[in-house]
Amino acid sequence: MHFVDQLGRKINIELYSQLRIISLVPSQTELLFDLGLDGEVVGITKFCIHPKEKVVQKEKVGGTKNLNIEKIIALKPTLIIANKEENEKEQIEELAKHFPVWISDVIDLHSALEMITAVGKMTGREKVAEELNQKITENFSAPFAPLRLKKVAYFIWQNPMMVAGNKTFINDMMQRCGFKNCFQNLKGHYPEISLAQLQQANPEVILLSSEPFPFKEKHIEAFSKICPQAKIMLVDGELFSWYGSRLLHAPSYFQKLAASLQP
Repeated sequence: MHFVDQLGRKINIELYSQLRIISLVPSQTELLFDLGLDGEVVGITKFCIHPKEKVVQKEKVGGTKNLNIEKIIALKPTLIIANKEENEKEQIEELAKHFPVWISDVIDLHSALEMITAVGKMTGREKVAEELNQKITENFSAPFAPLRLKKVAYFIWQNPMMVAGNKTFINDMMQRCGFKNCFQNLKGHYPEISLAQLQQANPEVILLSSEPFPFKEKHIEAFSKICPQAKIMLVDGELFSWYGSRLLHAPSYFQKLAASLQP
């Protein structure tokens, strides 16, 4: 049966055979388990950490950007689920020579919900996916405490300093928190910035993400010296950047975060 991924590519999946799925993206791996596909998932990356009790039982096929192609071929998947941003184009093209590879391209809540729907259809879990999307939509539609628009810088890396830019899923989540991204006008999804650019942007709030760089308490002091006027906070990177079933928990987290910034 033919399916179209979020890049407009057509792939063919033999639905009459037993699904053997390899997921190359942590947030989509968690989604597969929450759709009830425990038995169908045969391979994941070393960064796929949720759900903890289930991922330990699955074969690891390398990192998201450093895949073990030979191991993947040996697992004989009938479906590989990848992502445009998180996986390397050359490696995905090589895998696509051998197996159906469905590629997501998620930049906002709408495309995340589309991804969940598509994965549900491909795996015979349409109803579960539909119910999941309804819950996510309801949670994001709940009344949100009004927050005066704040200029915010969201850091994903320390050295070099890198921030979330425009047309990223993180940027969409920031807007849903009531934040204005200081660096949404820079080129690139995750632009590198200088100390001078940070000081010139003069953010009211600096968010230090727990991933991909694991910012800790010790980093707050360093940023305080650069922007002494800014409120600096450590935030859960999974709830800002994971676009699968973890979205269920994002709205309540965002509400608490916004509430903590109220005068």
